[in-house]
Amino acid sequence: MSKPLETAYYLSEVNSVIEELLGLVNPTGNHLTVDLDESSGKYLARDVRSQVFLPPVASSAMDGYAVCAESITLGQSYEVSDRIAAGSVGQPLVPGTLAKIFTGAPIPQGSDSVVIQEDTSSNGDLVKINKRPSLGENVRPQGQDINKGQIIFSEGHRLAPKDLGLIASVGLSKIDIFQPLEIAIISTGNELIEPPYGLGPGKIYNGNRYTLAALLQELGMKVIDIGIVEDDFDATCIALAKAADQSDCVLCTGGVSVGEEDHVRAAVESLGSLDIWQLAIKPGKPLAFGSVNGKPFFGLPGNPVSTFVTFLMITRPYLIALQGGAKPLPIYYYGLSDFEFQSGRRREYLRVRLTVKSTGEVWLSKYSNQSSGIMSSVTWADALAEVDIGQQIRFGDKIKYYLI
Repeated sequence: MSKPLETAYYLSEVNSVIEELLGLVNPTGNHLTVDLDESSGKYLARDVRSQVFLPPVASSAMDGYAVCAESITLGQSYEVSDRIAAGSVGQPLVPGTLAKIFTGAPIPQGSDSVVIQEDTSSNGDLVKINKRPSLGENVRPQGQDINKGQIIFSEGHRLAPKDLGLIASVGLSKIDIFQPLEIAIISTGNELIEPPYGLGPGKIYNGNRYTLAALLQELGMKVIDIGIVEDDFDATCIALAKAADQSDCVLCTGGVSVGEEDHVRAAVESLGSLDIWQLAIKPGKPLAFGSVNGKPFFGLPGNPVSTFVTFLMITRPYLIALQGGAKPLPIYYYGLSDFEFQSGRRREYLRVRLTVKSTGEVWLSKYSNQSSGIMSSVTWADALAEVDIGQQIRFGDKIKYYLI
């Protein structure tokens, strides 16, 4: 294979790149039907509609006595004609009587309210009402929470553990999801070796592979590890082709800069196209996006912090959208800066730690060394603080941050 001709590229602005990437997404659209207890963390391939009313029938919200409100005389004692526990159905209420009822039990025909036990007093077999109930008091109407046929989760929603109980409660045991993406990871660099082998001269351990794999698994995606590829054009081409053949998207770390030993850019252009190269972002300028044999390709920087930041802010939203997710962009918050900072010609993502004051204010502290090679800055931090191009941050300024 021969290298293609050199091409000129310019720094791209982060927001426009994210918008462009999301506009290029073509979700795979492959569906699977899975058991509900296997669906947490997956993305819905179609809307989920309730099969029933929730609650299914009007039921008691408290332990007490089911009554017909308009027939109650304050201070009068009544006979108890029935006892209704949760899971059972009582007889129609006998006029002029009460029905003992427990939380969650259906209220009997002929009743419309529940008097809580604390508002009654007993005298042998009779019960006196000490507080007049209002119509519908302590009754959960049929469908108060969910109506039959109502959409409870929309296509593209990522299911969380808290969602599964609701889905089961409306009568569903199986769910249609988008088939989890298979993402190939390539690590480039003659200097890389895998732990726990001993470090030889000029060697470093391949930490990026473990970080990326965990981030992908956190998204519910399957990781295909292509392994470490030497700094060689032909070897890089072979690895990229293999990765594209086995996956839905290819991620490559290292080799996307402008050094003599950086071959990824040329290899991608020989197998497909390079559409984006170099962002106005710090850390992470040497980031690339394109396609390899028809599959989306991301070239991430080799420095550990750069890999982490560019994946979270650029690659992750694209992959969520590719998976069919409806909300790909990360959630951000605002806090107050306890440091001063001046950004340059690139948007910067600072590793910061959060402190919540007694007033409820969130203050951001900056890690002392913001170099892209200091991975401990990421493990120390709670969040990434976003500082736009040319922005000056003063003590106490409001600043945007993303939890990590």
